[in-house]
Amino acid sequence: MSLRLYLEIMQSLGIKEPDPPSGLGRVVEGLPSWFDVSGLAEASIAAAAVQAAALSDLGPQNINVDRRLCGLWFGWSLRPQGWVMPNPWDPIAGDFKARDGWIRLHTNAPHHRAAALRVLGTPDEKEAVIAAVARWDADELEAAVVEAGGCAAAMRSLEEWAHHPQGQAIAAEPLIDWSEAPILASGRVALNTAGPLDGVRVLDLTRVLAGPVATRFLAAFGANVLRIDPPSWDEPGVIPEVTLGKRCAGLDLHDADDRGQFAELLRTADILVHGYRPGALEEIGFGKDERRQLNPGLIDVCLDAYGWTGPWAKRRGFDSLVQMSAGIADAGMRMEGLEKPCPLPVQALDQATGYLMAAAAARALLIRRVTGTALSAQLSLARTAHLLASTLSSLKPPMQATETNDDLAPEIELTDWGTARRLKFPVSISGVALGSSLRACKLRSSLPSW
Repeated sequence: MSLRLYLEIMQSLGIKEPDPPSGLGRVVEGLPSWFDVSGLAEASIAAAAVQAAALSDLGPQNINVDRRLCGLWFGWSLRPQGWVMPNPWDPIAGDFKARDGWIRLHTNAPHHRAAALRVLGTPDEKEAVIAAVARWDADELEAAVVEAGGCAAAMRSLEEWAHHPQGQAIAAEPLIDWSEAPILASGRVALNTAGPLDGVRVLDLTRVLAGPVATRFLAAFGANVLRIDPPSWDEPGVIPEVTLGKRCAGLDLHDADDRGQFAELLRTADILVHGYRPGALEEIGFGKDERRQLNPGLIDVCLDAYGWTGPWAKRRGFDSLVQMSAGIADAGMRMEGLEKPCPLPVQALDQATGYLMAAAAARALLIRRVTGTALSAQLSLARTAHLLASTLSSLKPPMQATETNDDLAPEIELTDWGTARRLKFPVSISGVALGSSLRACKLRSSLPSW
């Protein structure tokens, strides 16, 4: 199955007859799911690696992708030593039984939690939320929370999603939606055989989790990644995992001086990776036209949750919510014979979309260097869910063996929180040293400059 997924991904990158890395698709073990999550992990990481390696004129025959490690990287790659990662989930977040079905509330961000509690009229207590949700129909509560500025998703079946207006819009969208602007310039990044992305400047405006996965992967291939966050944003349960290889700075894009600094960063970047919903950057004066005027050669790679067309195009969303909306949690529940939603064993929509974004960025760099065309790419968690839904099977793969010390890289990582081990990188390329000397760091720990 992973070979089919790989071919479909590569075709979405504009490569009609791709050659896969050797060994791709050899099924030996997998993550516990009725969907081919392990195949998606292997295929998406392989596609990103092949595209990045192509910048050094290295072909698939030079690349080895480890299926087991790909599956492990779809979870968490960091193993703290002597300290504990904070819980990434807010105490209120989770699946709740409504009057006529199930609904998931995503309350990790304080303003999203406040919106849900305001709609429900309850204090910040799990038992009170359970009782309040039980008095609502799932669809009505979903609509009310979203209208209030929160994040929620009623559980739908695959069939229900296929007939839903947003599900139909997603099915009609490409996996990667490309647009282009001829700039008649070769770009400032030249061929580098030692590190495929050495010298490439990546401006990272992404949050949990797909975008940071994309830029972490680009950093491993040598990219100079600078992440920008607003003054008050934090993701304590995720930041140690995703800031490997990056520098992290802070800017307030509502402040005139900070806007000027950001404009200069944008003007001198090669790639912008962002996860803002449609129209969000336009609202603060950095829309597509403004970005293109500042930097005609900028490669723009962006994602959202529910796609770029249809009635939900501007809806806030996260991996766990899209799994509920798109039928994945319901299908898992039915296949397992459970009475509650059964999500994927990992946040596969985030992870796969992140690697697809990395693949798109690398592909766009190569095209800019060869043709002088600056490409933009749009992706979404919901469209990745549509791809994964096509792999539903009545058989689970053999269970992936328990992680051992052999799965970990030998190096000790001195993160800003303490020492840690990291999983071995899932890709190796002959003649290319992958990885970064930059340790995982806290947000706003660097200056906003290259």
